[in-house]
Amino acid sequence: MAVRRGVGLVIVLVIFAGIVSFGGMLAIWLMVGSEPSVPSRSTLVLRIDGDPVEGGPEGGLAQFLPVKRARSVRALVENIRKAKVDRRVAAMVVRPTALQSPYLAKVQELRDAILDFRRSGKPAIAYLEDGGQSEYYLATACDRIFLAPSSPLQLTGMASYELFLRGTLDNIGAYPDMLHIGAYKTAPNQLTEKGFTPAHREMAQSLNLDSYEQLVKAVADGRKKSEEDVRALLDEGPFLAEDALRAGLIDDVAYEDQLADKGRIPLGKGTRLEIDDYDRVSSTSVGLGRGPRIAVIYASGTIVSGRSGYDPMNGAVLGSDTLIEYIREVREANDIKGVVLRVDSPGGSAVASDALWRELVLMRDAKPEKPFVVSMSDFAASGGYYLAMAAPQIVAEPGTLTGSIGIFGGKVVTGGVFEKFGASIDGVSQGKHADMNSPTRRYSESERAKVGEQLQAFYDQFVERVAASRHMTPERVDALAQGRVWTGRQAKQNGLVDALGGLERAVALVKQKAKIADSEVELVVYPPRKSFYEVLSSQWGGSDERMRLAALLGMTERRAVGLATAPITLFKKGEALALMPFGFLR
Repeated sequence: MAVRRGVGLVIVLVIFAGIVSFGGMLAIWLMVGSEPSVPSRSTLVLRIDGDPVEGGPEGGLAQFLPVKRARSVRALVENIRKAKVDRRVAAMVVRPTALQSPYLAKVQELRDAILDFRRSGKPAIAYLEDGGQSEYYLATACDRIFLAPSSPLQLTGMASYELFLRGTLDNIGAYPDMLHIGAYKTAPNQLTEKGFTPAHREMAQSLNLDSYEQLVKAVADGRKKSEEDVRALLDEGPFLAEDALRAGLIDDVAYEDQLADKGRIPLGKGTRLEIDDYDRVSSTSVGLGRGPRIAVIYASGTIVSGRSGYDPMNGAVLGSDTLIEYIREVREANDIKGVVLRVDSPGGSAVASDALWRELVLMRDAKPEKPFVVSMSDFAASGGYYLAMAAPQIVAEPGTLTGSIGIFGGKVVTGGVFEKFGASIDGVSQGKHADMNSPTRRYSESERAKVGEQLQAFYDQFVERVAASRHMTPERVDALAQGRVWTGRQAKQNGLVDALGGLERAVALVKQKAKIADSEVELVVYPPRKSFYEVLSSQWGGSDERMRLAALLGMTERRAVGLATAPITLFKKGEALALMPFGFLR
């Protein structure tokens, strides 16, 4: 009897603790959900702590709690837009730190937003506690740049690297039996080669040079120097803080507490406005985000068949089933006046990409017509570009990686790995090609012919659809294709994209086509923000060894492990892949 009472007491205490915890979380949510008061003549401190992520509404439990989280590009741009028109905000301090991504487009989108903020006549001041090159690139959009006294300015130029795993596979007894269409379709090279092939090196040098020229132009424009002078300065970097000041790369050396005086901006106790607080100021309260509705559909991650999710080594996974649901919902929504598809994807499954393209074409051609534009983020390559070509107009940032119109497929023969540990794989089959994806042997001649036939058929279809979309001949597209990756600037010169800019540029084009160019609009984001209950029910869904391993690795190490495991963890054996290289590092 006493044992039963003890068990009952424990159960009651557990339930009580759960209710208290839930009540506390709900109270915090309600507390942070209310809009803060914004004093007049405030200065917005725009902290960008780490690489911005892609997506619409902030996801996960963090959206309800006052904790540090990676903000989306859209959230940061929206705060800058609010501050531009908010009469209570007199200035902005931009504080970027820990920008480690090797890609440029998201930073360029933020840079464009800062330049647009300055058109209001309000000053934008950059403060660099860490003078990294990406942080400085963003800072050049500001009126003035201040650097911490003890921080060097790491302005040195552009270098990029790619990871090759053939030697590792040889050491463990694995063999990459891969085929590809396109001389520049280099994604399988990371498994089949020990270094650059001539075509691969040519493409890498072209991408790196164009990125370098974009850096030179940004510094020249921001610091009012000639491009020739900037190239000479890049060859002298990195710089000590005082040397950067003498070179005219920054405006002063300062600690953060000196910004108000040296920057001549209101930054005292009553006028300092942190972005965590300003996040809670609604766009509608300052006259934005009202009017006709435009859908923004986010297509972020590696494209696979099935449902969307997250791979701890490779990041977001874009499931065709999930995205098709959103596309159909937008197609059938009578109150949606136009659509922007925001692509941030290296591609993936050829079959899944084709299924998504079909749904986008059906949405594009539906009646009544909804103007449709694609906005490209860091990359929209291979399968990502396959989605983009469904739209009549494509917008990319100068640094977007796009194109990669090509395909590859094959398998990794892993039987030798097991043999090294004394294990063996045996099997039986019926049918000439039943075991063509066997993990213990390479393709036979007839099997390679079958795989090659499938890849060539998809490549030809890819080229024909790009030709129809971009109003080119198939021969012209084939010359630009061959799996080659282009920057957004190069892609515009080649006719693969129509305009340079970010999401705001794409929205403006949709508004123009919908004949609402002078109207403010409400952006309806897909996937929508999760409810409090949905977040709670999914937040503690458990983790596996890959999740725990990811937590122990840095960004570069995760890319390396992700590169090695992606063909096994994300795709089916022998699946045709429209995918750009995984192992791009900077």
